[in-house]
Amino acid sequence: MSNPRLIVRDLTVSYGRIPAIHHLNLDLACGHCIGLLGPNGAGKTTFIKALAGLVRAETGSVTIDAHGDSRRAGRIAYLPQRGMVEMGRFPALGAFGRFERRDRNAVEEALAVARLLPFADRQINALSGGQQQRAFLARAYAQRAEFYLLDEPFGGLDAQAQADLREILRAMTAAGKLILASHHDLKTVPDLFDQVILLNGELVAFGPVAEAFTPANIERTYATQVFANPA
Repeated sequence: MSNPRLIVRDLTVSYGRIPAIHHLNLDLACGHCIGLLGPNGAGKTTFIKALAGLVRAETGSVTIDAHGDSRRAGRIAYLPQRGMVEMGRFPALGAFGRFERRDRNAVEEALAVARLLPFADRQINALSGGQQQRAFLARAYAQRAEFYLLDEPFGGLDAQAQADLREILRAMTAAGKLILASHHDLKTVPDLFDQVILLNGELVAFGPVAEAFTPANIERTYATQVFANPA
């Protein structure tokens, strides 16, 4: 199916009696790099985990495409904040699967996309911080998913490493992938993303950067905290 979508309907996640995200409705289409913005405690990590199926929804649903397919395994790759590559093929192998040519090909492709082929034989602790982050991304890419959920992928990277990662993510979106990345540096948003979600417990705004990333929406998002939630 062309241009797959993640469809979020009436999504609420709570911890105890305290909502973290509240009645969210979004259609997220492949081919976009989306910045997820909001203050600390706004529910960004909770939202990403809910999309990945890692936390239970109190209300609502997350489905793929118009057919309402709730089976997300293999189609969504989640990259935690400091969350190499061969591990990304494990979901496709099954409990007793063996590495085959298609798996080796997927690993080679992932290393190439992440621009890590020259470093393929190095230990992870021998890589720079930016190279390590690209290795984590390559691990996710090896899953050959369509939707990539990244928690603060640019955090702690210097300017060159951020630029390298930006170009890799742009290439992935040009290839029809969806990138959803939580992000905190508002100054770099227009350079990194083509769409933004502004979140503070509830959805404040969603759309192209030029339309949604406005001073009024930023003030509404960061002025107050809607819920006293943990993530």
